[in-house]
Formats: sequence, structure tokens, C-alpha cells
Amino acid sequence: MSKRDYYEVLGVERGADQKDIKKAYRRLAQKYHPDRNPGDDTSAEKFREVSEAYEVLADGEKRAAYDQFGHAGVDGQAGGGFGGAGAGGFSDIFGDVFGDIFGGGGGRRNPNAPQRGSDLRYNLELDLESAVAGTSVDIRVPRHIECERCDGDGAEPGSSKETCPTCHGHGQVRMQQGFFAVQQTCPTCHGSGQHIKVPCHKCNGEGRVRETRTLSVKIPAGVDSGDRIRLNGEGEAGINGGPQGDLYVQVAIKPHHIFERDGRHLQCEVPINFVDAALGGELEVPTLDGRVKLKIPPETQTGKLFRLRGKGVKPVRGGPPGDLLCRVVVETPVKLDEEQKGLLRQFQDSLGGSNSQHSPKKSSFFDGVKKFFEDMKL
Repeated sequence: MSKRDYYEVLGVERGADQKDIKKAYRRLAQKYHPDRNPGDDTSAEKFREVSEAYEVLADGEKRAAYDQFGHAGVDGQAGGGFGGAGAGGFSDIFGDVFGDIFGGGGGRRNPNAPQRGSDLRYNLELDLESAVAGTSVDIRVPRHIECERCDGDGAEPGSSKETCPTCHGHGQVRMQQGFFAVQQTCPTCHGSGQHIKVPCHKCNGEGRVRETRTLSVKIPAGVDSGDRIRLNGEGEAGINGGPQGDLYVQVAIKPHHIFERDGRHLQCEVPINFVDAALGGELEVPTLDGRVKLKIPPETQTGKLFRLRGKGVKPVRGGPPGDLLCRVVVETPVKLDEEQKGLLRQFQDSLGGSNSQHSPKKSSFFDGVKKFFEDMKL
């Protein structure tokens, strides 16, 4: 199957300058990028075709070869060597080996090919109420964006990039000592293969500038610590016209003074006095929806759990809401006066000596202790 004309792929004229080519590529790359078209094989193929066209037309030498010879002039150039070194020679073989080891890659990668921008991460702390109900939060994110003055080119408007005189556009130089040759990143252009004679005054030739942007993030109801919210295209600007990276908002839930969260369930401790624990009663307990009545049956012990169904958290990924688990803690009276202490002693005396009927756990425990020490004597 024959390839389409690269100019036709990008929708530009043959005499288009680099800025027009970059703008056309950026527009099409954003349209067909796989992240924006998940599972669409047609878009993925178009994105590959657009990237291939831009890789050739953005490179001065490749574009000249393509204009003169068409696809035959650029097909197979990806594995091109450096500076006219003889193909098949020993120096080429060892140059490839050591180039791979030291990051050279044998000149196979175009240093001016579009590169996607880096992803960013923002750590967001939320209180429990906001995480359960959902909310919107404004965050300030520092990042690099494309320089408006030079359109990301790095060169001052009115000037242009030139082929690096040191590496002749390859982005790497070969250092050879006798039998061995090692490829290294070009010290002049730092691997780009191009030299900026007059750098842009705003970005100093970087093609990107740093800004702090305020973004409004919609937090869905039910998020939990460890969940991530992805904002497409809000990361670092791409290089050489590549698409922007993404921003990931990492959620962490602050500790709550009443509730502890365990997935879709909530837990809390409910202190009760020993009279309500012994005789039973009714008290109000808090939930995220308001207060509810909780009936305490007689003879309730510390640690007993009461389940309030549906008073937990509705999971962010769907499903029924969880429950609220209330753990009862019987509170011992403090700061008693002499009269109150006397009443408690009278109450204790009324229970009898062993208290086995009224304190079964206590009796069972000490019976077990007694048996433990008797067994040790055997």
C-alpha cells in the first residue's frame, strides 16, 4: 500500500515554513492522540501517519531529501550512520554497541521528533465530609507551557534554527580511539541536532516558559485516599510540537475527629455510662447525614458493635453505601464525692461475694487463671 504525501497528511503547502508545519501537526496530533480516542484503531493509525509526516518535514535534511526523491529519499533513514562512516566496518559495529551502552542509540532516534510532555502530580488533602459528598476544589499548579513569543521554536521571531555545526544535525558525536568508538550527546546542541543562533528573549531558547495556573478540579463523591483524578492535557508542554502531558491529582483524606473510614464503611466509638450499659437506654449518635437514635439494650458490654445500615459511604465506583459501625465504650465515673463512693460500695455489697451471677466474664477469667497456676504445679 503506497504512502500518502506527507504535505497532504499534515494539510500544508509544500512551501510551508516550520511554524506552519508545527501548528498543523499539533492540531492533528491532539485530534487523533490515542489518549483522546481509546480503542479507536483508525485514530491510532492516523496519529502514527501524522507523527511520521512531521518527523520528516520538521527535519531540514530529511525534508530536502523527501522533496527531491519522495518517500524513497527518506525510507530507511532511521538507521542512518554518522558522518560518512563506512557501512559494515569494524568501527561501525563497535560504534553501535558502545552507542547503545552509553545512550547514543546508534543515531537511530531523531532528536527533533515530537515528544509528549511529562505528566505532573498534585497531592490534594480533603476532609472526610468533602470526600464523601463530592466537591469542587481550585488548585494552583506550576508547569511549563509553550512559549507564545516563539511558538515553542526557541528562536527569536524573525530568526530560525540552523543545523548544528558540530554534529551536523545528528545530535551525537563519535569519539574514536584506535579500534574503539563511542557515541556521545553533542555538547553544542545537547542532542537536538540544531543550533539556535538568536535565542528567544522570553524563554532563552527553551521553547517553554514556567507558569502557575489555577485549575478547578471536580471531586466525585466517595473518593478515598489513594484515588487519582486524571486531567488530560494539563501536564507539561510537549517538545518539538508533541502533545501535553496529563495532571494526576492524588487524593488523601485527613484524619477525622469522630469517624474512621474503612473502604465504604465508617466506624466510631460511642461512650456510655455504666448505668445505661446495665439498664439499657437510648442516646443520639452522629452520622454524616445528621443525628440518629441508638437503642442500648440492658447488660451491654464494652466493645459491642451496633451497625447502622446505609450510613457509611457510597463508593465512587458504584455500589450500595456502606454502614456505620458504632463501638460502645463503657465509661467509668470519675471525680466522685464521698456520698457517691459510699453508694457504689453499698451497690457492690448488694451483688454478693463472688459476683459470678452478675459478672460472668470476671468469674470466668479468674477461674481460668486459677486453673493455669494449678496446672503449672503438676
